[in-house]
Amino acid sequence: MKKTSHTADRPQPYSFDTLSVHHVPRTNVRAAIVTSTAAVFRDADNCNITRTPDGIEYVTWGADDMLPYNLIDLIEKDETLSTCQIFNAEVCYGSGLKYCTGAATEAVRAEVEDFLLDNPMPDYFLGVCQDLKHFNFAVTVIILNDAGDRIVELHRKPACYCRFCPADPKTGRITKILFAPFRNLSQSDTVEVIDLLDPRSPWKDLQQRMGLRATRGNSAGDKVTSVRKFAILTKFPGVDSMYYPIPHYAALFKGSWYNIKRLIGEAKTSKLKNAAPNKIRHRGLPRYWDNLFTSRHIVDHKKREELMNEKKQEMLEFLTNVENTGAVLFTPKSISLDGKGESPDITVTSIDSRTKEGGDWESDIAEAVNMVCFTMRVHSNLVGSVPGKAQTNNSGSDKRELYTIAQALQKPYHDILFLVHEIIIRFNKWKGVHVDCPFMQLTTLDEHSDAKEVSAKSENNDTDND
Repeated sequence: MKKTSHTADRPQPYSFDTLSVHHVPRTNVRAAIVTSTAAVFRDADNCNITRTPDGIEYVTWGADDMLPYNLIDLIEKDETLSTCQIFNAEVCYGSGLKYCTGAATEAVRAEVEDFLLDNPMPDYFLGVCQDLKHFNFAVTVIILNDAGDRIVELHRKPACYCRFCPADPKTGRITKILFAPFRNLSQSDTVEVIDLLDPRSPWKDLQQRMGLRATRGNSAGDKVTSVRKFAILTKFPGVDSMYYPIPHYAALFKGSWYNIKRLIGEAKTSKLKNAAPNKIRHRGLPRYWDNLFTSRHIVDHKKREELMNEKKQEMLEFLTNVENTGAVLFTPKSISLDGKGESPDITVTSIDSRTKEGGDWESDIAEAVNMVCFTMRVHSNLVGSVPGKAQTNNSGSDKRELYTIAQALQKPYHDILFLVHEIIIRFNKWKGVHVDCPFMQLTTLDEHSDAKEVSAKSENNDTDND
């Protein structure tokens, strides 16, 4: 791992623009320049140790410390990918995190109610679900009261603004986390340093720090720290991640389908902007120009030619620009001397209206969308992202089963997310309280309801959250 002395030695941020379209000089051709999205992970394992402006060492997220922001930019540039991400987070959220107090005393119930009012759970839980789905880890901060015998506050720290300090070389543990606006970190920004509980056993570590468990050189009951704020790391286990895990959907950027999908969109946009919806023949009779020159009092041949070119360009833009769809073109006409015959000065004729511009890649779009949904583990019929009327549409029963499967797959995420709240319940001595995250099960018409809550905790199916 490379070590730098201060932030000035950090590699310059990589400007990650994956696709740009340029006009080829002296032609009517536009060229697309594509940068492989695999480059976003080119230095994912090449982490450096650098310093904040005030001298605190931390491990960069990627060589230039911009990897999370490059990921967010790539996700926001793709409609299907961004929709799949928020869908996965919402499915993980289920019916929300609940502290079930059905078996607790009235006094404990009152404490839990006060805690949940002070720490709104929906905002917190949906936030950590999004962090897990985007980056495979989330950071929660717990704050104790002055006496150190109750956890009174719960906060989510957005993962993209968190950085790990170097691990202790003796124990291999990461002991601190930094929280700051690392996208544009300046001298005036405040860097928050937070003690990190042992990721392998945060409950044991918290007990030892607060003197609830004997440690070497200290007996139980001895307060060993005055710190009242701690971070708990919730990390989805990976096969290759020393510090910052690489999410599974990295395969989408390391492969070709992300770029293919964007290229198809750019090609369709370019064709729609630069081609007429129909093949058009335009004819202007000489008397139209004669009348125009007379009305403008133009005699000079050069000025007449300039006016003709100007009018031709105006007509061309009007007829071919997609923004003028539905607009009306008024043209003059001449009447014969006997008053019976009419002849337009300008004639516009559609040659071919059978072809639909921009529909050349319809099957390719469907294939690209399906590949994105497949990588994100989202069935395309659940998010409605597959274009075209001829696509297979699942029955209501199939969609219910797909939605149930999607929610069942969230159990590993719930198990690791529950640890924070199990620690809170145990530390605060809330007997008879357990944490749960029921999901919404879509029902059939014979049950006379659209959906019902179902809990994975079969021994406590009541999800009361008074």
